[in-house]
Amino acid sequence: MTATSPKGRTELLRNDGSPVRVLVVDDENALSDLLSMALRYEGWDVRTAADGAGAVRAACDFRPDAVVLDMMLPDMDGLSVLGRLRRERPEVPVLFLTAKDSVEDRIAGLTAGGDDYVTKPFSLEEVVARLRGLLRRSGAAAQRSDSVLAVGDLVLDEDSHEVARGGREIHLTATEFELLRFLMRNPRRVLSKPQILDRVWSYDFGGQANVVELYISYLRRKIDAGREPMIHTRRGAGYLIKPAEAR
Repeated sequence: MTATSPKGRTELLRNDGSPVRVLVVDDENALSDLLSMALRYEGWDVRTAADGAGAVRAACDFRPDAVVLDMMLPDMDGLSVLGRLRRERPEVPVLFLTAKDSVEDRIAGLTAGGDDYVTKPFSLEEVVARLRGLLRRSGAAAQRSDSVLAVGDLVLDEDSHEVARGGREIHLTATEFELLRFLMRNPRRVLSKPQILDRVWSYDFGGQANVVELYISYLRRKIDAGREPMIHTRRGAGYLIKPAEAR
């Protein structure tokens, strides 16, 4: 999936170029839904849990980059959940949600290992801002400008013309770069040979449409060699790029 963000907002992505993962733990469904909507609007991958046991299971499964954790849950308190989360994910930053605004409660949460807190009622913008700060400080995610395209662990910087997959730099020719950029701007979308010719070569090659096949093969050698494939052929239709499927 291409990481997208609202126009004018700086992108925040995991270091492999994939969307940030956030686990939201709260037993109020309406609140969880609102938080999830706000975080997905950032382009982040969100999972929810309604109690402490569910939060621990989700942390093992989902491997979140940050956790939003309510202090009061039906089966255990937030501090107990935090202790269990830390055993599974020692470095994951945790943002507490609390209805209590006393200094003692805030100190208890931070002393127990919480990284930040907001008190209810709160604004969604504040929660997003706090999470962005935690993610940057933890090193789990980094800002990417609008010039950066990401599909799975493949990252292309349109300004610097740098390409990397899984953090490993890939060297492309100018034409290979333009072809990959066109594919990455249209993730999961099948692009026909005429569309590719028009966009990458800017004119109709007529009977020489096999130049597309040739350059697709070049890209595959550099992008997919020794890895799960990202570039796929749809016979009779065209080509597409999508994140590699996990083994």
